[in-house]
Amino acid sequence: MLKKLLVLLVLSVTVIAQTKYPDLNKLIGEGEFSKAAKQIDILLSGEDLDAIVKYDLEFQKERMERIRKDFRKSAEKVLDYIKRYYPDADEQDLKKWEEDGTLEYKIIDGKKLYFNRSAANLFRVNKEAKQRKIEVEGGITDKLDEFLEGYLPGVVDKADASGEVLVDPVKMKLKYKLVVDADAVPAGEMIRAWLPYPREGHSRQHSISFIGANADEYVIADNVNQQRTIYMQKQAESGKKTEFSYELEYTAVNEWQKIDPEMIQPYDKASTLYKVYTDERAPHIVFTDRIKELSEEIVGDETNPVLQAKKIFEWISNNIPWAGAREYSTIQNISEYCLSNGWGDCGIKTLSFMTLCRYNGIPTKWQSGWMLHPTGANLHDWCEIYFEGYGWLPVDQSFGLVDSDDEDVKWFFFGGMDAFRFIVNDDYSCPLFPAKIFPRSETVDFQRGEVEWRGGNLYYDKWDYFMDVKYLNQNF
Repeated sequence: MLKKLLVLLVLSVTVIAQTKYPDLNKLIGEGEFSKAAKQIDILLSGEDLDAIVKYDLEFQKERMERIRKDFRKSAEKVLDYIKRYYPDADEQDLKKWEEDGTLEYKIIDGKKLYFNRSAANLFRVNKEAKQRKIEVEGGITDKLDEFLEGYLPGVVDKADASGEVLVDPVKMKLKYKLVVDADAVPAGEMIRAWLPYPREGHSRQHSISFIGANADEYVIADNVNQQRTIYMQKQAESGKKTEFSYELEYTAVNEWQKIDPEMIQPYDKASTLYKVYTDERAPHIVFTDRIKELSEEIVGDETNPVLQAKKIFEWISNNIPWAGAREYSTIQNISEYCLSNGWGDCGIKTLSFMTLCRYNGIPTKWQSGWMLHPTGANLHDWCEIYFEGYGWLPVDQSFGLVDSDDEDVKWFFFGGMDAFRFIVNDDYSCPLFPAKIFPRSETVDFQRGEVEWRGGNLYYDKWDYFMDVKYLNQNF
């Protein structure tokens, strides 16, 4: 029984992309969700069904519901948005964009439904549509880009002048809040909540000082947990929202140094570090034929790890635009999804970079949490790359190449990182502590939090989250 429970706890994070039933997989793949759900119900009613198989089937049913939530837009709704820029647009235009892959949709139970963010994404990923939006609205300067253009040169200059890799610490006070909707669970039931908490042991993040939580009892996960949490539980009250919150202070530091390809030493390919961080990790880091062919195109006959990784970083920066993403739990292979569609958000682009690097024998590992720039706080993913002679260095593939004539500033996010980061995760798809029983809302990342009660997981439509940031030393 204990062994079975442990397996279930692992599956609550790393769910299987497909079931062991080919006919069922075919129905799901073809978007026949109602038929698939009925078949799952029949299978679940079987008396001799293994507990692990049952768990997976139940999640596949849940996963289809999550996809339904992500794909709810009709052609009419999508056209309403697009007509702001193309007043005469019609369904033939939609078909054109569908065929070139820049308008994301699914056929679900015989009905064409568009991804909720597909219309906005069209003007991010389709070059012609992107230009049309600029013509209509004019060039709008991104506030974050504007801030970084002024901030990063100072970091580089300070690091150069001082000879230090870590410069200009920023002290912040954070209040994180997770609020469960009123009557999301029956009154009297216990709600369990996991909120993101900062990792320790990083030179770019230190002096973490916990101030307090709005619960008498809480559990801060030991730092051994790669996805770190603060756990609380409260009893639901009829007609009232349930709030979980905590406050802390911490210091984050800018990191930058010039990476010299000639200083790189050979990898110890027999080491555990090398084996673990250059390995495949299904379902999201897999050396598919697409990865192999693209790697040949990008890397060619280059053998220096720094130059190989820079080629990959530059290619993704120039060829994979940012776009709003589906929930990761609905995507079977994130890096493959990115490269087949040609776009992605921060985590999708990061996993693609990691996969291509690992295929070339360059160690990479996941890192994520929040970005807390003065222009606004948001969820964010990036990674770290290992070069023998330098150790682990940060890489932010989503921020990519900076628009600058200064080569050091241009390549800042390849080996450097600004101080406005909140590191919660040093890996993905890891168990939470205390253990979560039901499948997570986010099976890959952990940034917003997780919530459940004895009746099951509470998905994102049942709660909201808020991050408040105060800067305690204004040195920017």
